Amino acid sequence: MRKGCYIVLAVFLLAGCENHDMHDLENYVAEVKARPPTPIDPIPQITQAETFLYIGDDRRDPFEPTKEIADVLQESTEEGPRPDPNRRKEELEFFPLDSLKMVGTMNRKGTMWGLVQTPDGTIHRVRVGNHLGQNYGRITSIDEEHINLVELIPNGRGGYLERQASLALGERS
Repeated sequence: MRKGCYIVLAVFLLAGCENHDMHDLENYVAEVKARPPTPIDPIPQITQAETFLYIGDDRRDPFEPTKEIADVLQESTEEGPRPDPNRRKEELEFFPLDSLKMVGTMNRKGTMWGLVQTPDGTIHRVRVGNHLGQNYGRITSIDEEHINLVELIPNGRGGYLERQASLALGERS
């Protein structure tokens, strides 16, 4: 019975929407069809690339570094600071340093702890020796205003450079 009422109601509503006066629409369509067509831009000319045939009889392989560059790369990868690939990452190392915020400190049993807030609002307790940031940052000191750390930054030659960084209380670095 209900189904029949809905069908009758739908028929009446659709009948009320009927409008035979489509004069405005027909005029608009006729006007659009009467407009002159807009010209289409020509296809741009494609220039042919100049071909080069590489014959490597006495030339070096272009995909291998020269001896001088290979020597520099060898030297730079063997010396200097390196991140420990076997060390398990701490939770704050998954955040960029500039997204972390120092919100306070806490001194407990003679140990100074820093309070660091992540972008999602979670506050973490850190101390000297903990790591944070995505550049292998290791905390070197904590005072009431700053958390100081040393980051390992790639030097572009396969090695790493140490860089001093810090988080200041109440500011994003």
